[in-house]
Amino acid sequence: MTDTWSERAEAYRESDAHRQGRDLDLFAEWAEGETALDVATGGGHVANRLREAGFQVVTIDPAPGMKPDVISRAEEIPFADKSFDVVACRVAAHHFQDPAGALKEMARVSRSLVLIADNLYLGEPGEEADRLHDPTHVRNYSEDEWRRMFDEAGLDVEAFEREDKRIDLQGWLDRAGTPPEDADRVRELLADRVDEGKLTLDRGIFKGRTR
Repeated sequence: MTDTWSERAEAYRESDAHRQGRDLDLFAEWAEGETALDVATGGGHVANRLREAGFQVVTIDPAPGMKPDVISRAEEIPFADKSFDVVACRVAAHHFQDPAGALKEMARVSRSLVLIADNLYLGEPGEEADRLHDPTHVRNYSEDEWRRMFDEAGLDVEAFEREDKRIDLQGWLDRAGTPPEDADRVRELLADRVDEGKLTLDRGIFKGRTR
């Protein structure tokens, strides 16, 4: 999978859907302190925004092509307890094999805040569409599932917002290299969420504070 993501790296760095969004704005608004860890940094958009806000940011990602500071899975963060003031992870957890374990790791290395943004569960048709769109997809989770994971990780959800994230459907398919026959099925499954070529995803944005 890391080779796959390395190959996609440039497309994600240049993606308009990833370079902007309410979640990025909230991360910058919510963040506190001086140091931050960007988990599964991908195109580096969270890191860039937090650096602009004055934070010293370290990035991790399992894919070398994403050019992280440290190559690491989210489930095995190679830093000591309470190493960072804030830990952030944006639109990546649906690829994690163990998101609950990853969230516990993020809570472990944070002194105060863990910020998470990810697409929310849209039912089994949505899951089928996501797997066809990108075989590295594992699962989206509902708001309630996320809240349980936060609680189990020793985090209190201090703030939450839902965002109707509108993205270009064809660009979304192209970034993942979805085969044409699978892309046709994805369009069928998500037809009720597509308007004028724009796909609307339900995104949850969580601010968790360590206990």
